[in-house]
Amino acid sequence: MPRFDLDDILRNLEPIVGDIDYVFCTLAEAGYGDYGHLEPFAAISEHESLTLIVPESKAHAAGLSYDCIYKMITLNVFSSLESVGLTAVVSAALADKGISANMVAGFHHDHLFVPSDRAADAVEILDRLWDKNSTK
Repeated sequence: MPRFDLDDILRNLEPIVGDIDYVFCTLAEAGYGDYGHLEPFAAISEHESLTLIVPESKAHAAGLSYDCIYKMITLNVFSSLESVGLTAVVSAALADKGISANMVAGFHHDHLFVPSDRAADAVEILDRLWDKNSTK
């Protein structure tokens, strides 16, 4: 039996919506570590640009452009980086209801960024995941 069973993770998922509105900003001429004053939740350095996930208020104050405002939903369950299937189940459940989800995995938790106006819907869907996918 795997150390991190998907049914167990889903049974204990506990999605928590944060209070902060986040945006994704791309900065073509920036490098990793730039814009630290914006207190990014995450920074992804790609060949084309640096993508920052930052509080909307800080991006707005800095004059950065962005397309959509997101809420971060933290899955308050320990899901090892070696766990298999959580991202697929969560993404499929949200996609089925037309909700985009940008997932960022940390060591202790997974975090989803969903459009701010769909955060409550996303939490409702996530709260029902175990019942739907359990092999009870």
